[in-house]
Amino acid sequence: MVSTKALIVALVWGLNIAGCSTLAKRNDAGVVVARRAQIRSSTAVVAADLLFVNRGDRVDILDTIDVPDPQDNTRKERWFRVRAHNDESIEGWIEARNIMLQDVLESTRKLAEEDKGIPSQATGQLRAGSNLRLTPDRSGNDNIIMRLDSGSSFEIVGWKRVAKPTSSEVIESDVAPKAGSVPQNVTKGRKESDEEKEPEETNELWYKVRLPPSISPGPAGWIYGKQVELAVPSDIIFYRTGREFVAWQRLDGDSGDKDASPKGKDVAKEARPGSWVILEKSSSDQPHTLTEPDFDRIYVLGYDKRDQEHYTAYRSPDLKGFLPLRVEGRSENKTFTIRAQDENGQVKGMQYSVYRDARGYLKVNAPNAAAKEKKRK
Repeated sequence: MVSTKALIVALVWGLNIAGCSTLAKRNDAGVVVARRAQIRSSTAVVAADLLFVNRGDRVDILDTIDVPDPQDNTRKERWFRVRAHNDESIEGWIEARNIMLQDVLESTRKLAEEDKGIPSQATGQLRAGSNLRLTPDRSGNDNIIMRLDSGSSFEIVGWKRVAKPTSSEVIESDVAPKAGSVPQNVTKGRKESDEEKEPEETNELWYKVRLPPSISPGPAGWIYGKQVELAVPSDIIFYRTGREFVAWQRLDGDSGDKDASPKGKDVAKEARPGSWVILEKSSSDQPHTLTEPDFDRIYVLGYDKRDQEHYTAYRSPDLKGFLPLRVEGRSENKTFTIRAQDENGQVKGMQYSVYRDARGYLKVNAPNAAAKEKKRK
């Protein structure tokens, strides 16, 4: 006769397996997000490596299990039992953090589809490892797509400010150390005095980004702003005086050029000098607001090929401007469009035309200038 103790053990084991099978059915496919990972014979530390997989490789998820973290018994690590899409269809175990589930991948694709027609507004690079998320919210972990490596580069297609979560709500901080910051073992008083110099913010900046397949199988997501360093092209960075550059696009070549796209470690390096439309924003010691404009001035920088030097082609008066910036047209017939608040407080699209005068210098026709000219007549 089977003992009561053995019956209970068998019942518990059966329930655990059933629970794992349910998870497997719910997420039956995935893609590798780690640059390189191993499918192993078991979840044990001494397990054999069966197969190396690379970022972008597809796998079928057969089962799920949570095992104690070997470094911290109070925590658990999730593992997937997977089948690789290789000739032998090798089956084994891989840490769940190395896999992006199919439903998450589909969600990132939908996010990318929302901004399919929006050109890159700027380029960015991570100061330190950071979470790529489905929504601009760091109060929990459910919206995490994957962890991006320090130095990862990407296109920025937009940004927004959201209410800052209270300290009790924050599960994953996503806060990167500031450049030149002191080590963690410095005195507490030093840290507190540094923090007191910064304005008290009630909201935080998030960037909506577009990523190449070499960085992430998921093509889009949100990144916490404090993790991001804007990679201003080397061609124009020395013309940044007094105001920050928040967006930029080239005026050379045909629309759709990829000159401003990320280039790995040399993300800010430009292959050739040229003309640019740049959106600037004034620096301020005051806390940011949720409704503040994206930029407050337009700066057009021309390039003289004969003298091989830049010059100021146009600098707008102060305005309250909003993304996206779009450059359209071919060759010398170019326009760029932004959204700005008019004198009645309404946000409207404004189109600027770009042309060259008889001497070949870049000039800009502003829409408000044309309207004033009509009134004079």
